[in-house]
Amino acid sequence: MSLGARVDGIFDSGGPLARTLAAFEPRDGQRRMAAAVADTLDDGGVLLVEAGTGTGKTLAYLVPAILSGQRVVVSTGTKNLQEQIFTKDLPLLAHVLPVSFTATCMKGRANYLCLQRYEAFKEAPALRNDVDRMHFALVEAWAEVTGTGDRSEIDEVPDDLSFWPQIAATSETCAGATCPRYTDCYVTRMRQQAAEADVVIVNHHLLCADAAIRHHAFGEVIPDSPALVIDEAHQLEDVATQHFGVAVSNYRVEALVDDAERVLHQADLGRETRDAIQRATLSLHGSGRAFFTAVAEAAAQAGTAGGALPGAAQPAARESYRAIGAATARIPAARRAPGLFDEKVRVTAETLAPAGEAGLGLLDALGALAEASGKGGNVPDEAAALGRRATALRDDLRVVMRADDPAFVFFVEMRGGGIFLRALPIEVSAIVRELVLDRARTTVLTSATLTIAGSFDYMKARLGVTESRDVVLPSEFDHASQAILYLPRKMPDPRQPDFTSRAADEVIGILERTEGRAFVLFTSYASLNAVKERVARALPYPLLTQGTAPRGVLLDTFKRTPNAVLFATSSFWQGVDVVGEALSCVIIDKLPFASPGDPIVAARLEAITARGGDPFATLQVPLAILTLLQGLGRLLRHRDDRGVLAILDPRIQTMGYGRRFLASLPPAPITRTLDDVAAFMARG
Repeated sequence: MSLGARVDGIFDSGGPLARTLAAFEPRDGQRRMAAAVADTLDDGGVLLVEAGTGTGKTLAYLVPAILSGQRVVVSTGTKNLQEQIFTKDLPLLAHVLPVSFTATCMKGRANYLCLQRYEAFKEAPALRNDVDRMHFALVEAWAEVTGTGDRSEIDEVPDDLSFWPQIAATSETCAGATCPRYTDCYVTRMRQQAAEADVVIVNHHLLCADAAIRHHAFGEVIPDSPALVIDEAHQLEDVATQHFGVAVSNYRVEALVDDAERVLHQADLGRETRDAIQRATLSLHGSGRAFFTAVAEAAAQAGTAGGALPGAAQPAARESYRAIGAATARIPAARRAPGLFDEKVRVTAETLAPAGEAGLGLLDALGALAEASGKGGNVPDEAAALGRRATALRDDLRVVMRADDPAFVFFVEMRGGGIFLRALPIEVSAIVRELVLDRARTTVLTSATLTIAGSFDYMKARLGVTESRDVVLPSEFDHASQAILYLPRKMPDPRQPDFTSRAADEVIGILERTEGRAFVLFTSYASLNAVKERVARALPYPLLTQGTAPRGVLLDTFKRTPNAVLFATSSFWQGVDVVGEALSCVIIDKLPFASPGDPIVAARLEAITARGGDPFATLQVPLAILTLLQGLGRLLRHRDDRGVLAILDPRIQTMGYGRRFLASLPPAPITRTLDDVAAFMARG
């Protein structure tokens, strides 16, 4: 029997899925996708599948992949989906499918406990306060029983656990096979399991990190596989851009200083080596502060001169950079609280020139530490690791200081208390094609949002796909009966000063009719705060705001709180599931155009213009459409869900490009009156 026939039998109304799952019902889209995946596994090549919400795409690619008998690597956009596949979908298929298979889940090294660093940390734990001490007690109890070392097993500690970087299994601190705990190491075990598994679940960050390691001939992390499935493929370009770039930050320098001081106290060093490392560490501490303060000042000057910021933002950016630069010079990273600033300024070799002398000092200090850590040729693993890190950091620093590669965009980013000097590739399509897609005989790229008005052309261009099979599957949900799309009849242009106040009035009117139970999604924090302030005065519903608690905590609170309203920006536009009437409305204030003030966006727009293209139509509109569809996709997550979609930006109705947005939206009936919204909600 062919693979396609075997796969189809699994999804049949009398098949094993139907016999196992009481709520299972055959879905045409799921069967079509599974058949396309089976054919591509047989023939090889690239398959693009846009599978609308409710298709059941995870099982549609897992079933044929497992039945094919080929090893498959599945890459997801989020760790949440990774966990869902590994803990829910694969155990189900292990029970349902007529073949046995093994599976493992791989995450980046920093997710795992390093036994060697943990034991050293326990001897003199650097804990800031009682909260840290309580969290460390939880970690100690977990460390006694964990079988994986994966920190996601500890639900009681926050994502930003302050001391986790000091006990995590980072590549920079790993001694490899010479480590006394190498055999017991959780990362070693993870890789051994992956090498033997039939199904390996990774995420895009690890997939791209592995590709970067292979590209530089440093080995591999993920085992070779003839089949690769990239779920949530719309996120791949952004992740690849980060991983194939270079970044140097004050955090990275300070972490190296902290670990060098720890080595001086804990490692068995000869006097000559100890003295050399101590001198180099003192020099690194001072030169690092001087360099990043100088970089902050250079970025401030670049912002004043025009940089990548609009004129109105330049004075504020200049002051914020100087303030953070000064604070960075005074406050150790371990004690620095997240700040309010999040700025990016594009730089060149010329604008970085004022920081050049300080940069040379930092290069010298890194060279001295690299030499000292290898002095005499016979040093402990901890010291040797310092040397490797210092050398890698010095190499990266040279790249970003030169700022002369036309294939990269160079910029300074200020985030919280951090100063990051970055170099990111302007285009990654060729990199993704060569290092990711071409590695496997069969590659499946899938997501709920891959097409613009039914065409894959935009996504193919961004990911370097040249030849492929293309399948578009509509959502299994009935948008005509489950949703209504509200487009206000009269709204000012978003660039007009009264847009925010009018948007607040619309939000209040919509929430009154939906009794809260909404996500209100914004493209900027300024708009979020202004609208929320007016809504808070007008309505009695519980209001939650992104940034006031960890993302997972906010989402759980929203689900448990009747009539809650969540005000959020970019991180809640995708990867969030709320099933049921707790979420009955999604409101979007503006069409989510990428800011041309963002350095990587600006560089990509310039590259398209240089080729004679139309950057707005080629990049900004399609990217905004896909982002908008992700945001609207938060509403319907189940066949019983229903609710209101609202877009307050009038440009979707008044501008010529609005037709491209409307052609890509789900087929929900459109209304321009709040009375229709009220009537729809009243029908229950």
